[in-house]
Amino acid sequence: MGPRFPLLVAALASCLPPALGCVICDTKVVEALKSLEMDYLPGHLETEHHKNLMKRVNQAVQDFKDLPLDEDSYMGVVDEPTLEKASWSLLKDLKRITDSDVKGELFVKELFWMLHQQKETFARYVALFQKDAFCPNKCGMMLQTLIWCSNCQKQVHACRKSMDCGERNVKVHEMEDMILDCELNWHQASQGLTDYSFYRVWRNKSETLLYKGKEPTLIKTMVEPKDAGTYRCQLGTVKSSPATIIRFHVKVLPKRTMEETLSSNSSNRSGMSWGSNMSSTTLQSSPSSSTQSPTVETMLRSLLVGLLIWGFVVLIASIVILMLCYWSEKNLGYSIDSIKAWFSTAKEAAQSSEVPEKKATQSRSQ
Repeated sequence: MGPRFPLLVAALASCLPPALGCVICDTKVVEALKSLEMDYLPGHLETEHHKNLMKRVNQAVQDFKDLPLDEDSYMGVVDEPTLEKASWSLLKDLKRITDSDVKGELFVKELFWMLHQQKETFARYVALFQKDAFCPNKCGMMLQTLIWCSNCQKQVHACRKSMDCGERNVKVHEMEDMILDCELNWHQASQGLTDYSFYRVWRNKSETLLYKGKEPTLIKTMVEPKDAGTYRCQLGTVKSSPATIIRFHVKVLPKRTMEETLSSNSSNRSGMSWGSNMSSTTLQSSPSSSTQSPTVETMLRSLLVGLLIWGFVVLIASIVILMLCYWSEKNLGYSIDSIKAWFSTAKEAAQSSEVPEKKATQSRSQ
C-alpha cells in the first residue's frame, strides 16, 4: 500500500467540513465504530494502519459538536428524534460500505466520503429541528428535553414566552352545553406539566375555582344566563410559574328555536363550529350532549310513526298485489285448459258423425 497511505488518511480527514452535529452521543454509533475496528478492519486493511484510521474516524465523528452557533440553524442542542434520524442515516451508510467488502485505499476513500456526506445530511436535520421543533410554543412556558452536543447530557430547557395566551370569545345558547378547551398543541410534548385549573372571574376581580385536574376542558351542561361572564384557565408546572393562562369571555344567547336547531345541525355536518376560530381552542357544540327542545322531539316522533304507518301500508299492498297475480295466473291456466277440452270434444264429435255418413253413402252406392 506504500508509505503514502498515512498521508492519504490525514488528507481525507482534513477535507471534512466543520462539525455539523453530535451523533457520537448515540450509543449505537459508538458500538458501530467499535465493530468497524474489531470486526471489519482486520480483514480489509493492514494492521499498522488501524490505529491511525480509527483515530481520524473518531475525531471526525466527535467534531460534530463543534458547529458554529446560529439561532437559525444550530444552537448546540438537538432533540431525540433528530439525533435518531441522523444516527440511522450514518449507520445505514456505514453498513453499506462494510457489506460491499471494499478493502485498502478504496475503503478509506469511501469511508471518509461517507462521513462528509453524513455531516451535510445532519446539517439539514438540525436546521429543520431549529426551525420547527425547537421551542415550538408561541406563548407560555414549555419545558423541553434536549441533548447538549458538547457533553451529550440530557437537560430540561425552559422555553419562556409570554404567559398570556390570549382571550377567547365563546357564544353558547341557553340550555345547551358550554365547553371551554384550554389545551394548546404543544402541551402534550412539554415536560413538567401538572394540572389544569379553571376559575370563574367575578366583576370585583375575585375568582372561584371550578375545576382542577388533568383534563384540559371545562364542561357546563344546560347553561343559563347567569353562567355568562369571564373564565380563566391556568396550566401549572413543576416550577413556580404557570405554563399558560387563557381567558374565556362567555356570552349566553337565547334558547334556540326549532329552525335554528335544524340549521345548526346542518352547519355541524358541513364542518362549521361555534366560538373562537383559533385552532388551539376551538369550541364546538356536541350533538350527543346538547339538549333538544320538546318541539323537535315531538316532530321526530311523529315522523317516525308516519314512516312506520306508510311502511305497513306498502307491505299490505304488496301482499294483495301478489295474491291477485297468483289467482290471475291460476284462472288463466284453467280457461286455457277448458278451451283445449272443448276443442277436443268438438273434434271427437265431428269424427263420430262422419262415420255414419260414410256408411250411408256406401249403402246408397251399392
